[in-house]
Amino acid sequence: MRLQSIGFIAISLLMSALPSTAQPKDRERSKDPALFTRMPGFIITDYRESQFDAHEFLIQKGTGTTKQHVEGHLTVLRYDFPDSAGTAPSKLQVARNFQNAAFKLGGESMYFEGSGDCAATFMVAKNGTETWVELLPRGRGGTYILTIVEVQAMKQDIVANADALKSGLADSGHVEVPGIFFDFAKSEGKPESQPAIQEVVKMLQASPAMKVWVVGHTDNVGTADANVALSNGRAAAVVKALVAAGIDARRLTPHGDGPFAPVASNTTDDGRARNRRVELVAQP
Repeated sequence: MRLQSIGFIAISLLMSALPSTAQPKDRERSKDPALFTRMPGFIITDYRESQFDAHEFLIQKGTGTTKQHVEGHLTVLRYDFPDSAGTAPSKLQVARNFQNAAFKLGGESMYFEGSGDCAATFMVAKNGTETWVELLPRGRGGTYILTIVEVQAMKQDIVANADALKSGLADSGHVEVPGIFFDFAKSEGKPESQPAIQEVVKMLQASPAMKVWVVGHTDNVGTADANVALSNGRAAAVVKALVAAGIDARRLTPHGDGPFAPVASNTTDDGRARNRRVELVAQP
């Protein structure tokens, strides 16, 4: 018995000395999104989060497709199915699971490809907030990528300053007004634009002889005619807000340049964001 005990202890010590097979774990500091659980057996292998960013979501439009620009809290997650977990689900199985989950939340399917890549776009409106979700299954289904944008207004850290606006007009004859916001494809100004509007009011009140064109600009997403109409509407909305704040309408002329005066490349999200702007141009 003593020899048997010694042998058991020796085997136990040998086993404990052998390297153990590490179980796959989620990437450090990653977490599942609030709306969806993960497919069983998958782990998070990549994770990126930004308080404010944008993504172009593929959506169905008639018999074709287009892109929907969405801004807000962005999360990108990659899930992988470890080899040790067994047999991975198919891409269609992954896509249908997320489609059903979105429907149960009252969401809409904005795009769904039932074959091939099985890519999908969903939009869930809940508690007054829109959440957009892009699903991209990869490989045979052992990988899928979620891109999620919870729509929200950016916290504007930089807004127009009356002195800077006046200086810009004096130096170059035109100046951008940072801090004026609009909803996607809408011309009505958002409430968080008021601090910037008040700085324009302050500048114009301090220079009673000044007249300006209020010029709206857009990116090049969509048709040129639609963007010109949108930029005209936005310029008119800014003029309306200035008049409501006490500025004589005869000192203000709205104009829409649409996509025809970009200040950056329209091939990137950042460039398109810079091109969507409102400027003041000095009138003679």
